[in-house]
Amino acid sequence: MNKRITIKQIAKALSVSISTVSKALNDSYEISDETKVKIQEYAKLHKYKPNSLALSLQNKKTKTIGVIMPTVLNRFFARVLNGIESVAAEKGYNIITCITNESYEKEMHTIDMLSNGTIDGFIACLSEETLKLQKFDHFKNLLEEGTPLVLFDRVDKNIECDKVVIDNVKTAYKATRFLMKTGCKNIAFVSTIESLNVGRFRAKGYLKALTKYGRNPDENLIIREESEDNLTEKLHKMFDSKKVDGVFTIDEAAGAITLQVIHSRGLKIPEDVSIIGFTSGILSKYSVPPLTTVNQFGVKIGEHSAKRLIDKIEEKIEIDDFTTDIIKTELIERETTKKMFIEF
Repeated sequence: MNKRITIKQIAKALSVSISTVSKALNDSYEISDETKVKIQEYAKLHKYKPNSLALSLQNKKTKTIGVIMPTVLNRFFARVLNGIESVAAEKGYNIITCITNESYEKEMHTIDMLSNGTIDGFIACLSEETLKLQKFDHFKNLLEEGTPLVLFDRVDKNIECDKVVIDNVKTAYKATRFLMKTGCKNIAFVSTIESLNVGRFRAKGYLKALTKYGRNPDENLIIREESEDNLTEKLHKMFDSKKVDGVFTIDEAAGAITLQVIHSRGLKIPEDVSIIGFTSGILSKYSVPPLTTVNQFGVKIGEHSAKRLIDKIEEKIEIDDFTTDIIKTELIERETTKKMFIEF
């Protein structure tokens, strides 16, 4: 069976916006008769059938937003949710939050379940499994049906929608450079999120900083894993074979485990080894000593995502006007790094 033609495909074929097609098919007075006839005849020729569920979303606003999170056990995601909820409440919207537990199937099922007139639009962070499989049809179908979508943090270039992110490459570059400025010569890189594109971007920033300042990347100082399994063993092996005086850990689990290993080896922090983590959560703030870390400003990411989505829902922005909003990060200096004394 051939896949039915969508509003997005009609818009592309006739070189008009999605909203123009939608209004023409609904016989809106905002569209000229000539344009309406052209669009309606093209839709009839190609046997276009309106999606009743999508029309429900367009015509009957529920003042409800669907929020899809991989987890809320990570403090970063909890803070993003806090930002979304704050703006939603201020604008008179409710939220329905669903947790995918990093599952593609659960993510797809959640989208299907809520795309029945229950919500006006989605804010989502892609699950780990979705990114691994590179399967995005459930999100692309939403967009083709005219449902507003904002992705945050974990996004993909193959999904054409609004996005709210940080510059992972630039942030990792600056964190690595900071370690250099405090006198670190042999800087290790530790990740347990290698399967995620954000992890690979952060690795790119680390390598870029080393190369920029004449440091040859050493594969024996780089640990890139998909989970924390066996990380303790790999860290001990690295410390056994190499002299390490700085570590850049790009996720909270990696930061906590690296601190434990350094302590167990009787090394002093930051005198012997300096360490920077990523995501300013509870583990970072209350570790011993408190961990110098990158603040991603999760609340701000949530606020920007909600504002953009609500503007789309309320038609203050054209449905096919997409932007990528880049939130600035900052380094929170605590007790696991020395003060900067080298100028680059």
